[in-house]
Amino acid sequence: MEPTTSPTKLQFSPAGQAEIKRLLTHYPADRSKSAMLPILHIAQAEFGGWVSPEVQDLVAETLNIKPIEVYEVASFYTMYNLKPVGKHVLEICRTGPCMLRGSDELTEHLERITGAKVGETSPDGLFTLKEVECLAACGFAPIVQVREKYYEELHTPEAVDAMLNELRSLVHRPILSWEENSLPNSVQNN
Repeated sequence: MEPTTSPTKLQFSPAGQAEIKRLLTHYPADRSKSAMLPILHIAQAEFGGWVSPEVQDLVAETLNIKPIEVYEVASFYTMYNLKPVGKHVLEICRTGPCMLRGSDELTEHLERITGAKVGETSPDGLFTLKEVECLAACGFAPIVQVREKYYEELHTPEAVDAMLNELRSLVHRPILSWEENSLPNSVQNN
């Protein structure tokens, strides 16, 4: 007879839990559901860059609400990934000003060089391409957002290649704002 193992229950990291607790202080106790968007961001960051149904269930449990309430929100906003993504999600602005300044050519170049089409992840697992609406940096078009960083004026293949090379060189994931004070120095400096 083989031993049975129960699946490990998902949990936020201690730093994530502390940040959620801090966030919840910003809302009246009977309005904790209002913290759903930032908690989904924490969940996405902590669980591999996407919010699986199990992760969405954890958010619902954390907020003491029904899972469908989280599913509705996570599926509505494009900032939440509902399927696994690469190490870096390249959000390519596709609105008018960026299109006028070459976002279509930028997208074609990114598809060629990464081997992924929009909505897909590159074969090496590094890059997911995603078209998004206005990133509010029209004067610097065409633009790509990767997490909180904007890569602006990507007019040339050389500029795009420099961005991709910078991203490829990142060994560790970026430290999340709520982790800065709770990680060992050896991790903070990597």
